[in-house]
Amino acid sequence: MLRTIPLARTSIALAAAALAGGIATAAWADNHAAKKTIVEIAVENGNFTTLVAAVKEAGLVETLSGEGPFTVFAPTDAAFEALPEGALDQLLADPEALKEVLTYHVIPAKVMSTDLSDGMTATTVSGDDVTITIDGDAVMVDGATVSTADIEASNGVIHVIDAVILPAS
Repeated sequence: MLRTIPLARTSIALAAAALAGGIATAAWADNHAAKKTIVEIAVENGNFTTLVAAVKEAGLVETLSGEGPFTVFAPTDAAFEALPEGALDQLLADPEALKEVLTYHVIPAKVMSTDLSDGMTATTVSGDDVTITIDGDAVMVDGATVSTADIEASNGVIHVIDAVILPAS
């Protein structure tokens, strides 16, 4: 029985050390991610290949890699795939229309989820307003649901959305 007590203490100590290491690793990852720009995070994530390609095509890489701050409502690849057939090809063929749609996803300020309120509007880089809706735990931007919020970058924040939002024009 006496041998069990030191072993139990050692196991508890090891578990505590592992937990502390995990917390430190998570904190490092958060700090490390915050040192990357919005574009760098989107490229590394792997769920935004269409968005990244569109940002490149529209000539917005330098802007979204700049000082900011920016808030980007970032549609996933699945969101782009859900567009009507041919819509993405049309956008990619028209750099000005593509730029208008992409800048509609960007607010020229850092807006964290805690800053959002039901019914609020925010003016995007395109000059149009998006409307925020909050229903329980669901947060929506012009009808697109925010699936992941508050991904901090060195030049702003990313909120992942499940649809491509389009200006009313």
